[in-house]
Amino acid sequence: MESKHSSDSQVVLGQFMQPEHANAIGNVHGGVIMKFIDEAGGLCAMRHARRPAVTVAVDSLRFLSPVHMGDFVTFTAHLNWVGRTSMEVEVNVEAENLLTGQKTHTNNAYLVFVALNLEGRPVEVAGLILESEEERRRWMQGAQRQADRLARTHRDQEGAA
Repeated sequence: MESKHSSDSQVVLGQFMQPEHANAIGNVHGGVIMKFIDEAGGLCAMRHARRPAVTVAVDSLRFLSPVHMGDFVTFTAHLNWVGRTSMEVEVNVEAENLLTGQKTHTNNAYLVFVALNLEGRPVEVAGLILESEEERRRWMQGAQRQADRLARTHRDQEGAA
């Protein structure tokens, strides 16, 4: 299986936030933002794997500032790290006030997806070609986050036994 560049799978989604996305004070519901983050991340993972991919973890979803009804929100997803069957995708969220042009970084999240075959079983994915220092840094940080996730899972399984 041939390795791929991170740029080959990057996804950018844009969404104009409407009244149905907002609460009574005009802020967009966090769950709406979470849904679009998951969609952008899943599309990025599927683009890399060229297979269905399912979310297995969302760790570190931070809301830095509110998103308002009427904002145009951009969800940019890129791969940080790739394992045998799993992929870490980072999604960055930016809200733009279309009347003023002001842009605000509102969120970022790290999600893990697993690629599936036609029987719904995990399947191997292509490697990731690291071209820049930034990509190597993101890879190393993603590998550390994955090691931390696996350690937490192991501790949780031991505690449940």
